[in-house]
Formats: sequence, C-alpha cells, structure tokens
Amino acid sequence: MDPLSLQELIDSEEFALDHAGLAVLPFDVCIRLLGTVPVGRVAFVSDGEVVLLTVNHAMDGNSVVFRSAVGSKLSAAVNHDLVSFHADCFDPVTKAGWSVLVTGVARAVVEGAQTAALERLGLEPWADVVERPYWIRIVPRSVTGRAVVRSES
Repeated sequence: MDPLSLQELIDSEEFALDHAGLAVLPFDVCIRLLGTVPVGRVAFVSDGEVVLLTVNHAMDGNSVVFRSAVGSKLSAAVNHDLVSFHADCFDPVTKAGWSVLVTGVARAVVEGAQTAALERLGLEPWADVVERPYWIRIVPRSVTGRAVVRSES
C-alpha cells in the first residue's frame, strides 16, 4: 500500500486517535499493511542483550514468516518466550506513514506441508551467500499499529 493509499484508507474510515494524535489501526489493517512492505525488524533478548535484526518477510495469514540459516541469531529467536516484529513505511513528500508492532512467539516451521506452502510465497533471501533453508513463523499474541497523516488544514 503506497502512502497515498494509506491516506485514502485513513480518510475512508474513522479511526480512534491516541494521545499523540496518531490513528490507532485495527488488527486487520495492521496485517494488511505488513504485507505491503518487504522489510521489517525482529527483536528479542539473547544472552542478556537486545538483538534487533532486519529481515525480509512475508505474511502467511496473520503470521509473519521469514527464512533463517542454521545457527544464526534469527534461529536463536525460536528459543525465546516472546519476540517482536516491527515494520513501517513513511513518505517524506506526503508526510504520511504507519508503524506496526507484532509481539508473539517465534517457532521453526518443520512440518513438510507447511514448509511447502511457505515456499510458494516466493520469499527469497536478499543475501544469498549463506543458504537459509529454514522458515520461522511469528504467531502474534498482540498486533498494534499507528498511522500519521497530514491534516487537511
């Protein structure tokens, strides 16, 4: 969804505003927006340190999915109770943008039929030096989103 479409979306629906005047996006809009950008960030705590990694991702229903290599920091995310995934988009010309935060559990996808279905999404790793044969799915426990749009004034 380009920023103009975001503005049209905001104009076409009534969204509650938070204390900062940002539009509070409902779950279904958040999920839809996540599917419009190729890049997001996964955050989790590993060895007492916050790890924040950029990933290219896809949406599989309401879940965020991405590829990982054996032994990578991303594969370590599956060993934690909670992870966060964040994606956003901002257009400096229209000054419209959005931000979505997913908090949930990351799990390795190991079942053959599920893996085959994810392969059909066509998500290819950007960096192809290291093979990333494994899929990780973040099943959301909470999804929140905000949008900023220009006022008509």
